[in-house]
Amino acid sequence: QVQLVESGGGLVQPGGSLRLSCAASRSIFRYDVMGWYRQVPGKERELVARITSDGSANYADSVKGRFTISRDNAKNTVYLQMNSLKPEDTAVYYCNAGNFWGQGTQVTVSS
Repeated sequence: QVQLVESGGGLVQPGGSLRLSCAASRSIFRYDVMGWYRQVPGKERELVARITSDGSANYADSVKGRFTISRDNAKNTVYLQMNSLKPEDTAVYYCNAGNFWGQGTQVTVSS
């Protein structure tokens, strides 16, 4: 079992940036794929980005070119750098590893 703790969310103006972090309680090396998802009230949780253990990443079309996912296996941490944020990026962002989820961190993009 692994515990995932997200941080870095907050309120930002449109066009701004945030960096989310997901710290795992144990080695993430065993998890070939780790991902970031997001959810808004009344909608299903959706994939934002995911990354394999060798660093291969893919992204939702809505965030391509603006978001970057990365992982540091030595620090047991996965990151999501979010640039050029839009109001429609507002959501609770969750980290995922296998069957495990973090508690989520709120991202609000508003002027």
